[in-house]
Amino acid sequence: MTISAPARIALGAAALALGLTFSGCTALFPSSAPPATDSTTGEEIEQTDTDVFTLAVGDCLNDTSSTEVTEVPIVDCADEHDFEVYYDFQLDGTDFPGDEAVDTDANAGCLEAFDSFVGISYDESKYDYTYFTPTEGSWTDGDDRLVSCLIGDANGKLTGSLKGVAQ
Repeated sequence: MTISAPARIALGAAALALGLTFSGCTALFPSSAPPATDSTTGEEIEQTDTDVFTLAVGDCLNDTSSTEVTEVPIVDCADEHDFEVYYDFQLDGTDFPGDEAVDTDANAGCLEAFDSFVGISYDESKYDYTYFTPTEGSWTDGDDRLVSCLIGDANGKLTGSLKGVAQ
């Protein structure tokens, strides 16, 4: 999987990519991500790595500094976080259509779903989105067609869900 961003911003995570290693395990594991801390209190935030393929709408996660990801650090949405999964969908096709086509389809699907999640259009919102997409390797070797749409704020961390926030 690859994470991409629309032209407006990169959300600090434009280069994340999933390698060709696949995990069939959906259980949560102790986090290998660097510790996350609350920007106000400095207290450590509990986060647990989960397989990128098990992300679901409503999950909140922190960015990862890795260029190849198989797992992402999930956090409680009540804690500070970088992204929230707001939509996911499957791409069609048997043969990998190419990175550009995958990116175009992912961007269109995430943009279309943005306003129904946030409550206003993307153009009116102060928030941005990015997405995880299949790579050629995950498409052909892992039958991966999943696009996970992520909402975030280029100006800092989020606290709570952005569902229906209308900002």
